[in-house]
Amino acid sequence: MERLQLALSRYRDQQRTRESSHKPVPPVPPSVLGRERPIVYTKTRTVQIQAEILREQRILSAFQEGPFVDAFKMLRTQVMHRLKENGWNVLAVTSPGSGEGKTFTAINLAIALALDVTQTVLLVDADLRDPSVDRTFGIEGVKGLADYLFDHVPLEDLLIHPSIGRFVLLPGGRRVPNSSEALTSPRMTALVHELKHRYPSRVIVFDLPPILQAADVLAFAPYTDAALLIVEEGQTKREEVERALQLLKGATPVIGTVLNKSSELGRVMKKHGESQFEERRAPELTSGQPGNAPDRAQSAPGFLKRRKAVPIT
Repeated sequence: MERLQLALSRYRDQQRTRESSHKPVPPVPPSVLGRERPIVYTKTRTVQIQAEILREQRILSAFQEGPFVDAFKMLRTQVMHRLKENGWNVLAVTSPGSGEGKTFTAINLAIALALDVTQTVLLVDADLRDPSVDRTFGIEGVKGLADYLFDHVPLEDLLIHPSIGRFVLLPGGRRVPNSSEALTSPRMTALVHELKHRYPSRVIVFDLPPILQAADVLAFAPYTDAALLIVEEGQTKREEVERALQLLKGATPVIGTVLNKSSELGRVMKKHGESQFEERRAPELTSGQPGNAPDRAQSAPGFLKRRKAVPIT
């Protein structure tokens, strides 16, 4: 009898121990929910860019709200939708000719993507004939991609975090005359593979030269997942858009054509007191197919319109 009581006593003690070890976890305070840990860059050089430079260059992070900011956020949403549905993370940005806003769009799209806490973004200035990303941020003369390719400077010594969200940039460095060969060199292709696969949540944006002015884009595009074509309203000609789209179609999927300096958006911005963007306005993602372009790129109603996918063969 004593043995039975002892056994029952031990059983009750074990049950109390189990119950105490399975107490419900207290709920997380609402103030903590949705909070993301900020990234601390230990190897990447951090540079504080002056606010005056960011505003002067129309860099998205210098502005809190307004049609300009909204347009790039909408562009970000559309671009990310296309990238995610295809499992892509390497995006090329180019234009038919120079001065159509490709670098301006590449920078602000990359920053808009980096302000989303679900991913990090690396912008690579791969316009080695005329690298200009460093000038835009007021850090002209820094080493970059060219130094990595030709002088074997370690990548971690070249990356720069301009104190903007989860955004890091790789400047172009010095000008390179034989840029198309450099972009298809074994060292460059290995770099693209490394950047693409090291961090699955990272988006890499390559600012490439104008497609109709050099062989660089056609040579490098097969190493990217997709491309955006930047055209300027009232400036880019129909035949230039059609030729650029046809060339890109054979090299990489084209997820859209961005209409830069849109007069429709410009009128809205001026109405809201944002006339400082009158000469360099935010983009629209337009619809259209090769063969249906107007004589010169024209805006469509609204801010951003999804472009029909260019058939990929």
